[in-house]
Amino acid sequence: MRISCRVNGEVREADQVWPGESLLWFLRERLGLPGAKNACEQGECGSCSIYLEGNLVCACLVLAGQAQNRDIVTVEGLAEPGALHPIQAAFLETGAVQCGFCTPGLIVATHDLLRRNPEPSDAQIKEALAGNLCRCTGYAKIIAAVHLAAGRLVSAP
Repeated sequence: MRISCRVNGEVREADQVWPGESLLWFLRERLGLPGAKNACEQGECGSCSIYLEGNLVCACLVLAGQAQNRDIVTVEGLAEPGALHPIQAAFLETGAVQCGFCTPGLIVATHDLLRRNPEPSDAQIKEALAGNLCRCTGYAKIIAAVHLAAGRLVSAP
């Protein structure tokens, strides 16, 4: 099957795609976008979080065939090339990035939260990021990163 979709604002195509392969595999292996991570392959860890048609999804649970003619945004597409999105910068500055495996999914999930709720409470952050597992940070630095990014985004012109 030939798959054509818009990824991070650019039309991308791949041939000889098995429609039943995961969108995560399609993005990483066929399109060379390694940001979404392959961890649990069961939608439990959030490491592969992306936007599909503007909805936050785990790419490991979506079939590549379902991406046909659809819009996808990955962590690579949140900022301009060569720049960091304010959320990415906040994660770096607060030390919320440790091993980095969960980070792309957390950044996309944080982006989704802050576009819906620009000034979330700790409880709202915890609820919004509950589907993203991290083994390294203990989450305190992640929550601090979300607050830092929220403050910057709210005050941005």
